[in-house]
Amino acid sequence: MLNIGLLGCGRIGQVHALSIGGLQGVRVAALADAFPEAAQALADRTGAQVMQTEEILASAEVDAVIIATPTDTHYDLIHAAARAGKAIFCEKPVDMSADRIRECIAIVEETGVPFMTAFNRRFDPNFAALQARIRNGEIGQVELVTIMSRDPSPPPLSYIKRSGGIFRDMMIHDFDMARFLLGEEPVQVFAVGSALVDPEIGAAGDVDTAAVTLTTSSGAICQITNSRRATYGYDQRVEVHGAGGMLRAGNVLENNVEVATSSGFCSAPTKHFFLERYEAAYRAEVAWFVEAVASGADVSPGIHDGLAAQRLADAAEDSLAAGMPISIG
Repeated sequence: MLNIGLLGCGRIGQVHALSIGGLQGVRVAALADAFPEAAQALADRTGAQVMQTEEILASAEVDAVIIATPTDTHYDLIHAAARAGKAIFCEKPVDMSADRIRECIAIVEETGVPFMTAFNRRFDPNFAALQARIRNGEIGQVELVTIMSRDPSPPPLSYIKRSGGIFRDMMIHDFDMARFLLGEEPVQVFAVGSALVDPEIGAAGDVDTAAVTLTTSSGAICQITNSRRATYGYDQRVEVHGAGGMLRAGNVLENNVEVATSSGFCSAPTKHFFLERYEAAYRAEVAWFVEAVASGADVSPGIHDGLAAQRLADAAEDSLAAGMPISIG
């Protein structure tokens, strides 16, 4: 039995706890949260023991930890968990600073603990199948990747102000997906952005509508667009064009029933938001982590993937500020 310590009992922590509840050979043995009521409520649902974070890390009964706390706490928790010899599953972003992520890499490599960065979209059944077909050569050499991510509405302004900006908070998933699908590293980033949804987002120093072009050394191009507003629902689409054809993964709908009348064709709305849209992906990524830790296999995506996505987010912000492309060393 693999015993997991859950650090953070908010929305995403609850998702991971319930995903673990559906797996064999693993359990949430202990959990901690800055708000005791949240910890106790989740403990009542899972049967886990409420403990202090320090107690979880010190416990010889805990084999691994899930870090689902705010991003600004990740650095210290990663260092403490690595020194305690715990396998680590960490929500994105690893940290807001690439230099601090490098310091986390150093302690992870020094201690040799397994580390997984929770880029859940790699585990979405549709995106994973698309990537597998690319790697099998079905469409030949990848030439153009298009990724569209649009939220139904923006988060509260209080969240925007501490999010690190749209590139580090929202588009960071798409930067990882770009690397996942391109199969090579981008060497140039060019970003544009505007505050079109809410002027208060612009006043807070962020944008809510953005587009980024990534270019690789081979000349392959990835175009990413993000918006904090989509009146028709949660919009998540990917298209990959290659020398021998095209692969496309469309939106996941509430159901696949379509009606046709004299007014035209009509289908169901998209899944409402990320928790519903990526429910299967959350289950699959936790299952992958548990299996890898239990078997001693390599864990992926790892902490270096977290750094690579962060570097692209940093370059996008620099490009937006400079109004010109930024090279990635």
